Amino acid sequence: MNIPTGITDVHVHIQPWQQIREHARDTIEHGREDVDDILRFQSDPLAFREHLHQQGLQRAALINYVSPQLMGFDASCNDWIAEYRNADPSTYFAWGGIHPGFCEDVPAEMHRLLVELKIDGIKIHPPHQEFAANAYATGELPALREVYAACEEHDVPVMIHTGTSVFQGARSRLGDPMHVDDIAIDFPKLRVVLAHAGRPLWYEEAFFVARRHPNLFLELSGIPPKQLPERLPRLELLHDRVLWGTDWPSPGVRDLRRNIETFCSLPLYSDAFKHAVLVENPQRLWPLRQIRGAD
Repeated sequence: MNIPTGITDVHVHIQPWQQIREHARDTIEHGREDVDDILRFQSDPLAFREHLHQQGLQRAALINYVSPQLMGFDASCNDWIAEYRNADPSTYFAWGGIHPGFCEDVPAEMHRLLVELKIDGIKIHPPHQEFAANAYATGELPALREVYAACEEHDVPVMIHTGTSVFQGARSRLGDPMHVDDIAIDFPKLRVVLAHAGRPLWYEEAFFVARRHPNLFLELSGIPPKQLPERLPRLELLHDRVLWGTDWPSPGVRDLRRNIETFCSLPLYSDAFKHAVLVENPQRLWPLRQIRGAD
């Protein structure tokens, strides 16, 4: 299969680099030859747009979330990514975030994020935020319910990190995809993206939860594309609910185009499925006519 036009990468890390804690930044930048480009792209959305187009991508969704203790990101990352997105809303989508444990008024902050800043999606990262995705149901973090309820009300998707993390201090046990089963039951209209499809320990659990609930999407970032047939051999059963993502520039992710080329060459999956993953399914998540930051 040739590389199609109109590809969206739903998981790219464009974040305020000045906020990242030293240990996390060292992990990301270690051994890379493109650090200067990474730093330039963080501050120049037009340069990054050109890079994306050269790599065969039309659009990208830019990851941000609040993790003041482990990663260093505070709530200002939302304003930062909204401004970055607004440089070209036809190319960029803004994943923003909230940490209910570090927010005095969660409903007010959600209104600010979804109505004022028009954030395109909310990212929850349990291993980095140090709470389970279903912590509202266990009584550990009741205010988390307000986050999901606001996103459901405004029809804004939520991305939840599923799987482990290599970063210092990350609570990998909190990345179990089965926690998302509660969310899908309690918020049946909420669209939820399972980032990383549970890699590397919980592929089967992530597939089960996504197949069970019609508003759940599996996202493939951080998984070497050549491993997909072995790790997710029945992936095509979720034809219209699988999303392309790379996790660039996380450790091990170097070349956006090479990942796309490898995925397009996989013989196990049909060309129609590959096209759906790369082009059609992200358009279902964010229709081209519904660009939130454009007005």
